[in-house]
Amino acid sequence: MRKAVLDVGQCGFDGPQLDRLLSRGLHCEVTTADTISDALQKLQSQPFDLCLVNRELAFEGTSGLDLVRQAKEAGIQTPIMLVSDRIDAQKEAEALGAVPGFGKSELDSPELAQFLRDALKV
Repeated sequence: MRKAVLDVGQCGFDGPQLDRLLSRGLHCEVTTADTISDALQKLQSQPFDLCLVNRELAFEGTSGLDLVRQAKEAGIQTPIMLVSDRIDAQKEAEALGAVPGFGKSELDSPELAQFLRDALKV
């Protein structure tokens, strides 16, 4: 069974690159959301194995940390992973209940595919 990933707020450059890795490389079904409200609605209405959220949502300009906070407050159980090279943002996301994430600088690394494989348990 294919794993389902919700990808939130990625920019036009990183989004397609991440989508290729997830859909072609890891054979995941990828759903996207551009806003926090859209992401929360999707997380509450369908099951996902993982939610990836950009530190700053590209189309909305809001913080991905707000999505982590609101999702946890709403009782959403889907693991949420922050996509950011900023160590301080990663630590804050984890303090809010996110699982350890990764940085955009890692998008080309072969280690990222294994990291996501481990996170998705595939």
